[in-house]
Amino acid sequence: MTNQNALPLYIQISEMLIREINAGRYLDGERLPPERDMAVTLEISVGTLRKALADLTSKGMLERVQGSGNYIRARADTQSVYTFFRVERLRGGGLPTADVLDVARVSKPGGLPDFGTSPEAHRIRRLRRLDGIPAVLEEIWLDGSFAGRIAAQDLSESLYLYYRQKLGLWITRAEDKVSLGQVPDWAPPEFGMAEASPCVLIDRISWGKDGARVEVSRSWIDTNVARYVARLK
Repeated sequence: MTNQNALPLYIQISEMLIREINAGRYLDGERLPPERDMAVTLEISVGTLRKALADLTSKGMLERVQGSGNYIRARADTQSVYTFFRVERLRGGGLPTADVLDVARVSKPGGLPDFGTSPEAHRIRRLRRLDGIPAVLEEIWLDGSFAGRIAAQDLSESLYLYYRQKLGLWITRAEDKVSLGQVPDWAPPEFGMAEASPCVLIDRISWGKDGARVEVSRSWIDTNVARYVARLK
């Protein structure tokens, strides 16, 4: 099941540039190519590109100098839709998108860390892509107290954005533990690794603004495509 509720194209371009700046593919003070050249490279209109650059400017990551061009202003505290998404392509960066595979409200299984107040949780399974390439399998468990039902077609590319806008839930902190796991049996054919293949596994616990645990998740990374990155700034 493919997620149809994608972010606006100009936001996708802005977020892609933020991730590439953070990955060091654009350096502080570097001048971007001319807008028309960038638009052709990205296969978008100049108008869409200018909206993306305006978004970067509003975030303090771009300085637009009349008659000279657009200059990168790298910042450590940039607010990004994908602030908590720490998987990048091997070359760095990469625009995240998501195919929703399954959404179900089920009883919390044994083996998960304690979180939330409900005996049930919303289990969300997704295939995450970077620049369209399958890279990560995700299984997210959101405490059932935040919604009676979650429809797959309502989910945005960023779950945390959906949580804020639709559920009034702000994720303020997350803890990741990296280990070796095996590809789960529900992996779709598009994922580049076979069931039970060894891979990098990320176990995450997420907290809301009241300091309570609200979500846990597991992510299986295809290391032929992507890597987990945590930058200390």
